[in-house]
Amino acid sequence: MSPTAAQPILGRIGRLLAGGRAPVLVAVDGYSGAGKSRLATAVAAAVDGVIVDGDDFYAGDPAEAWEAGTVAEDAERCFDWRRLRREALEPLLAGRVASWRRFDWEAGRGLAESPTVRQPATVVILAGASSARPELADLVSLSILVEAPAEIRRERVALRDGRIDEWYARWEAAELHYFTHVRPPASFDLRVDNGTPVDQGGFSSPGW
Repeated sequence: MSPTAAQPILGRIGRLLAGGRAPVLVAVDGYSGAGKSRLATAVAAAVDGVIVDGDDFYAGDPAEAWEAGTVAEDAERCFDWRRLRREALEPLLAGRVASWRRFDWEAGRGLAESPTVRQPATVVILAGASSARPELADLVSLSILVEAPAEIRRERVALRDGRIDEWYARWEAAELHYFTHVRPPASFDLRVDNGTPVDQGGFSSPGW
């Protein structure tokens, strides 16, 4: 992660809180490998915030539906925004504990048996691809687009997943559709450059 990438986000959050807006929901959006998760973790640590991982609400199950869909349909399946809104965002923004069952990435389908629980906080950070989608705009206080060059993003994904495969190519096409037709870069409140090249010797976390 770029050492300065979090600073403009923290500045904007500080102004929102100073203006009496709380809790605030920050959507950290961007292509795979842009560094959304690491950036969200750094921001949350700085403001004592809570993170909601959009990947928990992945809606591409069953896989056959994902593989048979159009690029636009795949972009809609990045996550189930209705369940995300109902089970995570609305409770947290109302000052209540939120609980949900995340998509079981280990099994590759279905929902995990154990619930994920988050306590309410002044700052709620939603991190994940298409987290700033229009259906959540009435809840989002600050929309962030995390950017990095394509070659760096792909290098990070390869380090994280061990390969670049056909599934990633389809996911990348869905992201391109989203950032072209649904949420173009100019529509975000803030764009952050997170394009520091990967230090392979120090890479240990999958959280890009």
